[in-house]
Amino acid sequence: MAGHSKWANIKHKKERSDAKRGKIFTKIGREIYVAVKQGGADPENNSKLRDIIAKAKAANMPNDNINRSIKKASGEGASESYEEIIYEGYGPSGVAVIVEAMTDNRNRTASDVRHIFDKYGGNLGTTGCVSYMFDKKGIIIIERSEGIDEDILMMAALEAGAEDVSTEEEFFEVVTAAGDFSTVREGMEKEGFEFLEAQIQMIPQTTVSLDEDSRTSFEKLTDALEDNDDVQNIYHNWEE
Repeated sequence: MAGHSKWANIKHKKERSDAKRGKIFTKIGREIYVAVKQGGADPENNSKLRDIIAKAKAANMPNDNINRSIKKASGEGASESYEEIIYEGYGPSGVAVIVEAMTDNRNRTASDVRHIFDKYGGNLGTTGCVSYMFDKKGIIIIERSEGIDEDILMMAALEAGAEDVSTEEEFFEVVTAAGDFSTVREGMEKEGFEFLEAQIQMIPQTTVSLDEDSRTSFEKLTDALEDNDDVQNIYHNWEE
């Protein structure tokens, strides 16, 4: 779940993460748990839960898993407590990195994340040290197929409130303001569009290139972060 904007990058990470699908489902399940605790178990009255369910479906998470996570969070005796924490820092060659975590033990997670940054040539920084280099945007990825008319898709997205629609060889990318993401996503769902990806992301304003050695180190850093159970999402400004 690392990367920045284009599906080419998302797809690259997704392919490398297919073997970790069970772990991805566990992390999404934790997001569902927190959303239910914060806003209730009814998606109709909990926009955050609706967004996470859409993210889960885009990741091919089975409905049984989704419903189980909702029931677990809303059932009696559900006593787990998670908090959302954002870490910022630099990878090899100064790549800006944002790590979104969800943890039941702040000290453990902070120690683990710091260790990973140190081990692979990075530095964990202070809050705000790199976030100013990113914009929070809603990203919706739709696979190109013969059954999708490009003009109809663009019109549907823009009428729903999207900021931009770009056309790539294998997919369409719909970009929204963070505050409009739910409205745009739901509007496009009602028009019958299915998503390969649908979530709010941190998009870098500019990107940087890496030489081969730095690239190898950086990939080790992001892989180690993804393997950590508390890490939910990783964003960076490396141009993969």
